[in-house]
Amino acid sequence: MLEIDLTEFPLLATERLQLRELHAQDAPALFAMRSNERVMAHIGRPRHTTLEETLKLIEVIAQDRIDTAGITWAITLKGSGELIGTIGYYRLKKEHYRGEIGYMLSPDHWGRGLMSEALEAAVACGFARFGFHSIEAVTDPRNTASNKLLERHGFVREGLFKENYYWNGEFLDSAVYSRLKASVIGD
Repeated sequence: MLEIDLTEFPLLATERLQLRELHAQDAPALFAMRSNERVMAHIGRPRHTTLEETLKLIEVIAQDRIDTAGITWAITLKGSGELIGTIGYYRLKKEHYRGEIGYMLSPDHWGRGLMSEALEAAVACGFARFGFHSIEAVTDPRNTASNKLLERHGFVREGLFKENYYWNGEFLDSAVYSRLKASVIGD
């Protein structure tokens, strides 16, 4: 079984981004995303209505890291500590050397290639540092921007689950994407 050491938070950097640990001070910016209808349109979770909900989420994320159940990075622009998005691994399947990745970005930063940078850094960390054999992403098939992002980064759509997800009074489909470590250039 895969053993992941998260005692030291892995800081990641790209050309334009710093990926760091989430803190309580990030709550207002995270609340702005988690309460935004456009950001949450394809997430399948309730939009936040209070800052307290967001603070509780940050606590859950911190506890997941302590329990080695997941890790979430705050995405910030280099030279600015302001949160513009998140990316992380959820539902770790350690017995299968697999992690599920998820992400969100403030609409003010959409269309600039920033999530592409963050995704590549998080995927590289997943394979090199955490030892994943494969990384999974589950999306709303209607979220074409997210699906194209995954495909540009070597993820392959492995399946479509019809009406497997009940959310907001309707049954929704889920698209499952994955990327194998063997697909990393240079391996």
